[in-house]
Amino acid sequence: MAKKRFIAGAVCPSCQQQDTLRWWQENDVEHVECVACAHTDVRAPQSVEDSTQLSAQTKQQVIGIFKPQD
Repeated sequence: MAKKRFIAGAVCPSCQQQDTLRWWQENDVEHVECVACAHTDVRAPQSVEDSTQLSAQTKQQVIGIFKPQD
């Protein structure tokens, strides 16, 4: 089983409580879960810009994508 880590300072989009979200990765898929209200989110490992699965609203919630320079 993957090691689950809390996301410091993160606020749950469902219950609005802070410091209740934990993150882990299984089979290259990211999982986020709120321990207070059981809200969950799953993301596949692909670029947000190229994603056809994500809605426009979800893409707006992304802070940024790190792209190292050559």
